[in-house]
Amino acid sequence: MTDQKILVLTGASRGIGHATVKRFSAEGWRVLTCSRQPFDPRCPWPGGEDNHIQIDLADPNRTVAAIETIKQKVGGKVHALVNNAGISPKGPGGSRLNTLTTDLRTWGHVFHVNFFASVILARGLQAELAAARGAIVNVTSIAGARVHPFAGAAYATSKAALAALTREMAHDFGPLGVRVNAIAPGEVETAILSPGTDKIVEKLPLQRLGQPREVADVIWFLCSDQSSYISGAEIEVNGAQHV
Repeated sequence: MTDQKILVLTGASRGIGHATVKRFSAEGWRVLTCSRQPFDPRCPWPGGEDNHIQIDLADPNRTVAAIETIKQKVGGKVHALVNNAGISPKGPGGSRLNTLTTDLRTWGHVFHVNFFASVILARGLQAELAAARGAIVNVTSIAGARVHPFAGAAYATSKAALAALTREMAHDFGPLGVRVNAIAPGEVETAILSPGTDKIVEKLPLQRLGQPREVADVIWFLCSDQSSYISGAEIEVNGAQHV
């Protein structure tokens, strides 16, 4: 019997993260979930509470401290790290926060969660990832490449930075046998969607929202042996939104 593979996933409590847990669990992986929320007993996967780490990625000290907790739980190997956690704060009445209206503290908060936490976790788990010849997937966004009607400036620039970080990490982690890629979802049916998304969907060539499981399938592909020579790539999962 081979050792059970281990996934460390941030932002696991809903949407794409939730679908990713289900996808990897179905493949027999052990999934360590990291999120701000305590474990919800309604989550259907086995051993979920034991494999959950409550962590506020906005706090660098707590993020660094959580690495030790993760190391103790994984026992030397991490086969995949998926940096999925992301926040997209809004202004009054759900308005878009642009470069003129975003407070400096908000910039810092967004970048800690959406960007800095990814490199802190990857660097902290480099020995475990190298031991497994594992994979890292950073979840960016369609907003990282062009102005989006709802996603704010801090969110968009943090995702653009995460795409650049993916390139840098692929270069640095490659000699360790670790592949690093990104996926950039478009309009996916999750709780983060804003009112008015239906107007965007009307103009999409596929004319529908993406489903979280469709994004989880791409994450799975990038963590599996089927993508063994793919590194430094960013795959768009957006129903041809950019064409």
